[in-house]
Amino acid sequence: MSDPVGELDQRFSDPAATARPWSEVDGILTRAEIFWLSTVRGDGRPHVTPLPAVWAFDALHFCTGAGEQKGRNLERNPHVVLATGTPEQRAGLDVVVEGAAVRVSDERRLTELAALWKDRLDWDFAVRDGVFAPDGEHQALVFAVSPAKILAFGKGDPFSQTRFLFS
Repeated sequence: MSDPVGELDQRFSDPAATARPWSEVDGILTRAEIFWLSTVRGDGRPHVTPLPAVWAFDALHFCTGAGEQKGRNLERNPHVVLATGTPEQRAGLDVVVEGAAVRVSDERRLTELAALWKDRLDWDFAVRDGVFAPDGEHQALVFAVSPAKILAFGKGDPFSQTRFLFS
């Protein structure tokens, strides 16, 4: 993916603000350890949960058990939002990724992702039969979210909202 160009939303930005550069957003996505995943339950109610995720190969990756609420939600509706950032109001950059969660089952890609989970989060995952197998008993499905849209909310002086669109 070539570096996307951000568009500043003047309606929600300080007059002195400029669009945040992609390199800054990419850095936040790469360094962040915890994201808030939003999925939709079968009855339309939202479900939000924190989880670790890994930004790699132009997508944000996370895992879940098939029987967990988020796993059941994804069976019905793949559209998700993942958000990360800081708890401060006047500092930092919050990033929101919108897209569809697609199951990753390719053993080679899963092995690459398991290595990244170990390197970035110190989590050990074995790869077996198209899933992460943290122990001999449990299985975790892995999903990739290629962004349709990313919003970056700059909370310093000046405040800004930058939108990145992907095809």
